[in-house]
Amino acid sequence: MNSKELFPPIFSRHANSYRARLEAIMARGEARGRQRMIDLVDARPGMRVLDLACGPGNISRRIAALVGPDGEVVGVDLAPGMIELARASGIQGARFEVMDIENLTFPDASFDAAACGHGMQFVPDVDRALREARRVLRPGGRYAASVPVASDGQRPWTVVEEAVERWLPPAPKATDNQATRAVVGSIDIFREHALAAGFATAQVEAIEERIRWESAEQFVSMFMSWWDCASRLEGLDEERRRGFTEDAFRMLRAQFPAEFETTGRNHVLLAIA
Repeated sequence: MNSKELFPPIFSRHANSYRARLEAIMARGEARGRQRMIDLVDARPGMRVLDLACGPGNISRRIAALVGPDGEVVGVDLAPGMIELARASGIQGARFEVMDIENLTFPDASFDAAACGHGMQFVPDVDRALREARRVLRPGGRYAASVPVASDGQRPWTVVEEAVERWLPPAPKATDNQATRAVVGSIDIFREHALAAGFATAQVEAIEERIRWESAEQFVSMFMSWWDCASRLEGLDEERRRGFTEDAFRMLRAQFPAEFETTGRNHVLLAIA
């Protein structure tokens, strides 16, 4: 299945849990990659800013507060459920549209800045997405994007994955975005592709994140709301869902009976048009 068939329905169905999870980690200051992206956008009063792959509007709301009262944030996402939730949030100075970030319908040079928080890794054609971002920016406009980089081998994740393998079916996989993930997963290659898309300058930095978990139960509950696990849980009967949850709780509590931390890594791009 291709990315544009797979991801929008899944993210639409789980928009509420996505918003709650992201809001919690941002409120605690743990979403350092996304926060660095917001800082690099350098949004100021009166600016018009495009939020690409905006989801339910968590980032849009923060940028709208920076550009108000006379500026505007336009959020776009390919998942209708995300856009519906963003519109219902009533964010002052923001509007939202269902739109493909590889095929923006805005005129050339129509935004002062653009942001993309954890969305670039899903697109099948990263070069086209970068060119579209460059096209809609005015000369000197800033484009900042944060993408997560896999942090494999950490024990909390591997423990829960053991329960996943025992209880859940395989996760659905996109067949067309592997090349994109290779690009955004490399600091040097990501920068080179931004320059090739027409940006005058580009830089990529690695941002480390630490997330604190109060308990094994909190970690597993969050894990179950992520798109890849949530999509595996869909359609399972209650007995099997309960079996997975209890198994994951038991295994994780045995190794992490109190608070614990996990670390993550983001690549954050700043490109100037």
